[in-house]
Amino acid sequence: MLQLKSKNFNPEILYIFDCKNNGEYANQHHCHDHLEMSIIIDGAVDYVIGDKRTRIEKDTILLFNPGVYHHEIYDAGMSATQIHIGFRNFSLQGVPRDNFPFKSSIIELNEFKTDFFNVCQEMLIEKANGCPGYDLMLKTLVMKLIIFILRDSGTNQLETNALKLSYEEQEKQAIVTDIIDYLEDHHTEEVSLTTLSQTLYISSTYISRVFKEETGESPINYLIKLRLERAKNLLENDRTITVKKAANQVGYNDAYYFSKLFKKYYGAAPSAYLKR
Repeated sequence: MLQLKSKNFNPEILYIFDCKNNGEYANQHHCHDHLEMSIIIDGAVDYVIGDKRTRIEKDTILLFNPGVYHHEIYDAGMSATQIHIGFRNFSLQGVPRDNFPFKSSIIELNEFKTDFFNVCQEMLIEKANGCPGYDLMLKTLVMKLIIFILRDSGTNQLETNALKLSYEEQEKQAIVTDIIDYLEDHHTEEVSLTTLSQTLYISSTYISRVFKEETGESPINYLIKLRLERAKNLLENDRTITVKKAANQVGYNDAYYFSKLFKKYYGAAPSAYLKR
């Protein structure tokens, strides 16, 4: 079975939306710079993946790695309900970051199919209700979907060596994993490139370059996003919290600076999340 490291299994959810299409329709051939999971909940739709057109029926999963071109086509009389999930910051042992090592984008589950699609229904209910903490609950449900895919014997048979990493690439991924582990454990403290360099016995220049290659961002930007995500969860779910306390608990002593960062990242001041 493909392995996840539970300590740093923290995918960033970019979007989750459900849609229903009826009748003639086709969107543009496109790809993403992140992973996308498209789940056919009901009906049927034709997908063009690369240059091949395939009819995709109900209870089928599509996993599009970055750079995989695809689009949907509905002929007259066709309809389907789908959930689309975009995410990144996902890695499997020995596989390039943000990739599933499967031969096909089309996934059919065996023993975990019922469990998987039950979670999809939970997700639709959670989105519709919009209760406090629903975004965190949705993230948890997405993580369950990923685990069911990895556990299923149907996907194990689809594993391929085409995306396996070289020894040097595995070393780089291990370094990035160590950096992420450190940031997760010490995000409330003063952290800098110098701190990481002294802790890991690796030059700060090499740390910056490798981390950027693997994740698309700098270690410090990753740290900021991690802190703000933790702060947002505090503000949404702790009725006793204040903006200043939330800032302090995630490593910011200056509440004003924290508020500016928070508003820049989420588009709203932290006080707005308290009012919700």
